[in-house]
Amino acid sequence: MGMTWGDLRFLLDRGTGLAQRGMTSLRTRGLQATWQRVLKQLQRVPVEQRAALYLPEEAPFAPFAVPTSASPRASIVIPVYNQFGHTLACLRAIAAHPPQASIELIVVDDGSSDATETSLRQIEGLRYHRRATNGGFIAACNDGASLSRGEYLVFLNNDTVPQPGWLDTLLATFDRHPGTGLAGSQLVYPDGRMQEAGGIVFADANGNNYGRFGAPDHPRYSFVREADYCSGAAIAIPRDLFAKLGAFDTRYAPAYYEDTDLGFAVRAAGLKVLYQPASRVLHMEGVTAGTDPRQGVKAYQVRNRGVFAEKWRDALKSQPGPDADVDAAALAARHGTVLIVDNYTPRPDRDSASLRLINLMRLLREEGVHVVFFPGDQGHAGAYTRALQDLGVEVWHSPYAKAPPAWLREHGHRFDSVMVSRHHLMREWLPLLRRHAPQARVVFDSVDLHYLRERRGAELANDRTLLRAAERTRALELDIIARSDATLVVSDVERQLLAQDAPQAQVDILSNLHDVHSSGQSFEQRRDIVFVGGFRHPPNVGAVQWFASEVWPRVHARLPGVSFHCIGGDVPPAIAELARVPGIVVHGHVPDLDPYMDGARLAVAPLRYGAGVKGKVNLSMAHGQPVIATTCAVEGMHLHDGEDVLVADDPVAFADAVVRAYEDAALWQRLSENGLRNVQAHFSLDAAREVVRRQLLRRA
Repeated sequence: MGMTWGDLRFLLDRGTGLAQRGMTSLRTRGLQATWQRVLKQLQRVPVEQRAALYLPEEAPFAPFAVPTSASPRASIVIPVYNQFGHTLACLRAIAAHPPQASIELIVVDDGSSDATETSLRQIEGLRYHRRATNGGFIAACNDGASLSRGEYLVFLNNDTVPQPGWLDTLLATFDRHPGTGLAGSQLVYPDGRMQEAGGIVFADANGNNYGRFGAPDHPRYSFVREADYCSGAAIAIPRDLFAKLGAFDTRYAPAYYEDTDLGFAVRAAGLKVLYQPASRVLHMEGVTAGTDPRQGVKAYQVRNRGVFAEKWRDALKSQPGPDADVDAAALAARHGTVLIVDNYTPRPDRDSASLRLINLMRLLREEGVHVVFFPGDQGHAGAYTRALQDLGVEVWHSPYAKAPPAWLREHGHRFDSVMVSRHHLMREWLPLLRRHAPQARVVFDSVDLHYLRERRGAELANDRTLLRAAERTRALELDIIARSDATLVVSDVERQLLAQDAPQAQVDILSNLHDVHSSGQSFEQRRDIVFVGGFRHPPNVGAVQWFASEVWPRVHARLPGVSFHCIGGDVPPAIAELARVPGIVVHGHVPDLDPYMDGARLAVAPLRYGAGVKGKVNLSMAHGQPVIATTCAVEGMHLHDGEDVLVADDPVAFADAVVRAYEDAALWQRLSENGLRNVQAHFSLDAAREVVRRQLLRRA
């Protein structure tokens, strides 16, 4: 198919938008910083990711040791019947890359006649159990479960090679996803292709190994997802739950459909079956039972389908029909699907807008919604992308994601609602969404009103050129607001401004979103002062420069033993130079902010201009850390000077406020407690739930 008008329109909007933003960046950031941003925009995205598989070296058997614990968190049950070479490779892989979790390894020998018994008895730490007679896979697994002592049972086929980190990731699924009853690994073939990304069961009781022969890193298969079942080659389940459900149902003996049945039993108990792609296991498939359903143990697969169909007759009525599209069946969501688009994959440890977006996606997942995320740069952001996928978000990236026009032609029909962040991105996407997703509610997320921030910066700098640029941004932003179904802003100040500038628009407030932490350490235990903010954002640069030159000398003279910790990524030379100032420590990016939030006595937010709600203020207050701020920094945040925060705008008053809060324990305690209450009332996930339901989920 050739280029369409939609493609041309998208490229035109992108080109003019980039040009306009480039000119604004030149004026506010300078040539060097702007050029670096251009290079990032033009940088080619990573090549397709492939499964890099670990295989233990083949060598004649010699005794070795496997990890073991008298009080294991997980009991790994491995049923075996001959095929000692595969069993040896499986155990060697576990020994070579032992999990962090405490484990016990239980091998249940179902009557092997090869070297299995004589060899396994020589492996230190292994619990070896030999059955008196051959009973099949189900009998061996149930025997192993009865011998186990761990909190979790992990069933692992002997023809597998678990990849490094597989077990810890699998067990973490239960911690990160409350309500999980069973978790299954991603199974791959020895050639690196996908074998299974969780299973689908159709109304006729036939199953499908989702993703079979696909690319393991494809966005469809790379996120934690609810499944009907997971193949028993590598699954984990709480031991008490397994016992409560009656273990593997012996009606399916000797094997086949017992894992499918277990998945349905877990779901019938009101719990979730989750596929965990980050837990990767190489599986040979069919080594013991074969692959021909006409003969041997494999023949029980056909018989047991009928047993399963009869047992779960009522439940199968709600399963997709046998002719259903496999992708649609795997990715369908009972409570709808929402697409979210932003410039980049959110980096919550680097900026408050990212933290807000991550928590919004968490909220949507709590509401039972399937979330799809498309980054404007189409890049795989490493750990940040994987964190979203672990949250259960379907994240698209190159080389799998096509350009937005083509991608939306393929996927647009899936979405009930679409939220696009930032006006320049919405300008590109809005015509495509109207064409390829006409059923979707289209919501513009302003993040903050860019034209308000740019106008204030221009007025502070007394720059007519910047003021004209702000007016051009205003026209673009108001045009997008007029053409969207709804607009989200972060404060009532911005909503009131739009009531004047865009009176016909439907505008709602979705502010910053934060978890409310404990109050951290006490006043006496805390020391020093902290600022947090990324320096790609020009207002943060100006704020720290003003504080360091005008305020800090006055504070340092009165509190000579106190340090000022300046934290934030993308440090420009002007900020780096501040490390020469006595008492100032420039850290740059800090991956874990909690020690500074819980350990520093005060935070400062000395912003001179800006718009929206300041995440740095919310972040500190969510940790019980009092904040000294300018009027601009606390705008629209429901804060009261002297009760929730201390506010000052000139250097002398700001320094006085810092010293007073640093030395007055009673004042510090009042600000700490009231700040926590403010975040809970206005900036928590619960505070935002009603708006999200109304605007993105169309629920009254």
